[in-house]
Amino acid sequence: MEHWERRVKALRAAAALRNLREQPLWRLLAAIRAPVVLALLQSLFGDTDKSLPSSVVLERVARDIDALRSSGEDLPQAPQAYIAEWLVQGWLTRRFPAGAPEEEYELSAEALTALRFVTGLLKPRTTATESRLSVVIHQLSRLSEETNSNPEARLAALRAERDRIDAAIAEVQRGGVTTLAPDRALERAREVIALAQELAGDFRSVRDEFERLNRGLRQSLMENEGSRGDVLEQLFAGVDLIGESDAGRTFNAFWRLLTDSEQAATLRESLDEVTSRPFARQLESPERKFLLGLTGTLLDEGRGVHDVLQNFARSLKSFVQSREFLEHRRLHGLLKEATQAALSAKDAIRANEQVDFELMQSSSRIRSVSQWALYDPAQRVTDSSMLAAEPSELDLETVGELVRQSEIDFRTLKAHVRTLLERQSQATIGQVLAEFPAEQGLGSVVGYVALGSKCGEVTDGFEVVSWEGGDAVQRRARVPTIYFMRERYVELVD
Repeated sequence: MEHWERRVKALRAAAALRNLREQPLWRLLAAIRAPVVLALLQSLFGDTDKSLPSSVVLERVARDIDALRSSGEDLPQAPQAYIAEWLVQGWLTRRFPAGAPEEEYELSAEALTALRFVTGLLKPRTTATESRLSVVIHQLSRLSEETNSNPEARLAALRAERDRIDAAIAEVQRGGVTTLAPDRALERAREVIALAQELAGDFRSVRDEFERLNRGLRQSLMENEGSRGDVLEQLFAGVDLIGESDAGRTFNAFWRLLTDSEQAATLRESLDEVTSRPFARQLESPERKFLLGLTGTLLDEGRGVHDVLQNFARSLKSFVQSREFLEHRRLHGLLKEATQAALSAKDAIRANEQVDFELMQSSSRIRSVSQWALYDPAQRVTDSSMLAAEPSELDLETVGELVRQSEIDFRTLKAHVRTLLERQSQATIGQVLAEFPAEQGLGSVVGYVALGSKCGEVTDGFEVVSWEGGDAVQRRARVPTIYFMRERYVELVD
């Protein structure tokens, strides 16, 4: 019996691993030219580029391939062929963002995991680090405490924690402050960096999960034979199927935690303090840069996934409410019928047999590029001469006041935000207005919102701001909660 169980277990493991062998991650690591492909992908996006336009991707790949060929590597295909292959293999993803002039490419989640795995092999850990062991012990201790339903055990644990804190306070009061040794502090900092890098990379996996879910829901709508299937019923009932999925609920919880002002302030303060410690000077330049920009990186990655989630939810609901899915279902049914008819006829009619049937296919007119007429701006030159205007009786001060009343003074608004960010790591519109009154009334408030949407971090929350108008009347408005971050200070410089 035991022998049979081991045999079944081995068969299941082999089947699972065989299925995993077909995934993009394993295919990349097992590719014939895996070292070259991994090097090209790593060089393509570097340390800071998350996505690149197609023209930049083609230029960089062509440059790197030429360099590898000159060193003796056998790369016979054109750069376009390699990029197309990487797309088919699932190592690159391609998107066309709204308003973008061209397609954008980025590494897939599987390719990112493969690169992190190979990088870890190049820089292996020789021993089990103290910080990783302490994390395991701490998490197991918390899990044990938080799953214990015995009140007495919980009280005993809390009292022990209180005694430990009291002893630590007494030690500090006696002048005994114990800090981590520089080597242990450096080790722990690098463990935090590695964990944060994996966390940032996980966002792409979440986004890919949303895309698969969206395609699955649309496929369910297409293949449903009844008048209204389960997915359709839930959508008409107002249920956000994507937001209510496991991935949606997990990400929404994480997004709320990430955009919480108290948590964000704690993270920012901790990063400022850690990077100012003496041991942090031993970190490499990319590691220090990653720590300094960690808040912005997490917010950017999270905002990207959040936008994808919201767009999918809205597009799916619009797809159903506009009845567009009915036309898609009809086309799906026609294609299915044609496929079934072809399968039933394949045994009766040979592939090369004449059936005396003409199929009129639609086509477009093809013209040579040499026949195109280029636009010549010189043929439509407008009269640019200017007439002499009558001298104005207004002085410069009057003109300046009129401009201030008709246009938002963004230069002054940026100066106010910069002044506040020099004293604290982040600030909301309400905090800026509390420090600097709105000189242009509602115009200043609108200006801060426009400035924050471009140079700040926009969240789903709202805050109430107040200001005094030119008629000395106090007014209030409800605006989105926008954070101006210190790490984006340079964007506020004129």
